[in-house]
Amino acid sequence: MNEEKNRQIYEKYLEATHRLGRLSCALTLVLLIAAPFVMGAYLGAMPDLGAFGKGFASIGLVYFVSCVAEYLIYVPMLGAGGSYLAFITGNLINMKIPCAVNARDIVGAKSGTAENEIIATLSIATSSLVTILVLALGVLLLIPLQPVLQSPALQPAFDNVVPALFGAMACKYYRHNGRVACPTLLLMAALFMLVPALTGSTSFMIIPSGAAAIGLAYLFYRRDAARA
Repeated sequence: MNEEKNRQIYEKYLEATHRLGRLSCALTLVLLIAAPFVMGAYLGAMPDLGAFGKGFASIGLVYFVSCVAEYLIYVPMLGAGGSYLAFITGNLINMKIPCAVNARDIVGAKSGTAENEIIATLSIATSSLVTILVLALGVLLLIPLQPVLQSPALQPAFDNVVPALFGAMACKYYRHNGRVACPTLLLMAALFMLVPALTGSTSFMIIPSGAAAIGLAYLFYRRDAARA
């Protein structure tokens, strides 16, 4: 009886989440698109819409693949509520995904479960609030801290914040399944060294790296199953 009641409560929660999430996404999309046009109309600096459409199409085609890939990869990890929050607030790769994955691992939740849905939503919401607070403090303290932030001694640290963040996270997963992670890491490192221009398309490179990891995992699974 309790399981049935919990299932009904969870289904109502998902319905409310999707309803609010779709409304928020639509409102955010309208505001993002309308803001530059409103400013352009107010300032009398509207661009040539024909040229804008051509430029947007050329760039949009490049990012379309990575957008689809990120959606297919991140939504199962974050669940409904976490996905809506993450895609609206942004900064998924640098902040939202690491925060949600770390919170999920701490509580031992699995992807696709109700526990993961709740944990991911809470962690991303907390991350978003902390981000807003830090940005607000940064704006207030920008001028007083400017000499420190522009110090040449600290510049190397700022240049390596993202690699340090993902390196620390990756170490944990590499230790759990090194035979899949290490060959994939070596493959992608060699690819980036051979084609340095790919460093500007990290979102797009999720597709080949993910395919390589899935392929290796499947091969090892088949091999282990045959030996068993």
